Amino acid sequence: MKRGFGSALFLLVFAAAALAQQGAPPPAKAFATAPEISYDSVPNFLKLPKGLYLGEGIGVARNSKGDVFVYTRGGEASRLFEFDPKGAFVREIGKGLYGFQMAHAVRVDPQDNIWVVDEGTDMVIKFTPDGRVAMTMGRRPELAGGVRATPPPNAPPPPATPYRFGRPTDVAWDAAGNIFISDGYTNSRVVKYDKNGRYIKEIGTRGTEPGQFNTPHSIQTDANGNVYVADRGNRRIQVLTNDLTVKGVYDNVGAPWAVCITPGPHQYLYSSNSYPDNNNSRALNVSGEVYKMELDGTVVGKFGKAGKQLKEFSTIHAMDCRNENDLVVGEITAWRVQKIQLHPAVQTSRR
Repeated sequence: MKRGFGSALFLLVFAAAALAQQGAPPPAKAFATAPEISYDSVPNFLKLPKGLYLGEGIGVARNSKGDVFVYTRGGEASRLFEFDPKGAFVREIGKGLYGFQMAHAVRVDPQDNIWVVDEGTDMVIKFTPDGRVAMTMGRRPELAGGVRATPPPNAPPPPATPYRFGRPTDVAWDAAGNIFISDGYTNSRVVKYDKNGRYIKEIGTRGTEPGQFNTPHSIQTDANGNVYVADRGNRRIQVLTNDLTVKGVYDNVGAPWAVCITPGPHQYLYSSNSYPDNNNSRALNVSGEVYKMELDGTVVGKFGKAGKQLKEFSTIHAMDCRNENDLVVGEITAWRVQKIQLHPAVQTSRR
């Protein structure tokens, strides 16, 4: 048994070295040892009206009633759809809104307000539960020309301003209603605001040191107000205190494209190790899985692999884990949303 495990580990290390030489990312450090979690995918979960189609599965979130919100990049503009808990289409929110250009995230806060983060307009927009615009943060650039390019690694950092974003990526809140925004492709920072949108402080520049980021791509908070940042380009999750000081770094679960934290007295952290959205075939065997973790970084298990069939994942860009063993995930390159039902060997939900 020990010889077999040693041989498997040697082959994994050898394969990782070979893939690295080909430009593919290495496997996550936890890949070889993380237990597999059994799971299923609900076929044809979302039901769109005739003539209406889903674009890239960019953002997905649920409210307290179980309704599903999808922020998608379509052929002409980004659109925000709502579905009921069984996947039936309910409505479109904000059609033609000036702040919609290139979708990046949708989240629902504890009061069931719907927040979208638009990478193209550099805006974060809050909708009331009935779909009215309640607050905007950031400002759409006046000049035409599309989304700004990501700065090259050696570019000097742009001057950070409290109320302007540079291709922001996600939003989260703490129990007091403070707002945390990952900002993002251009600014490489996390910014904290109060519940009314007033600037408090920020952390981050582009780099690899603790407190620096390379594409902070997703953000979540736990019940104690700690902030978890998917530092995608650095292949790690950085954990910050509520006042934005570095508390820990988890570098064992690959490149976190999306993170999600469950509610309840015992919270878990999910992180998707996704392959690049350019369909690099060399990355298929070393990414695509989702890790379930304790908040201290201990890996509980993993599920999934890269692909475009049911129970396979094609660049998970967003996850909702409002129910611990009932997830909804949005995928870029498969243009879809899957509902995933986990079947852990030991049920971990607290009732």
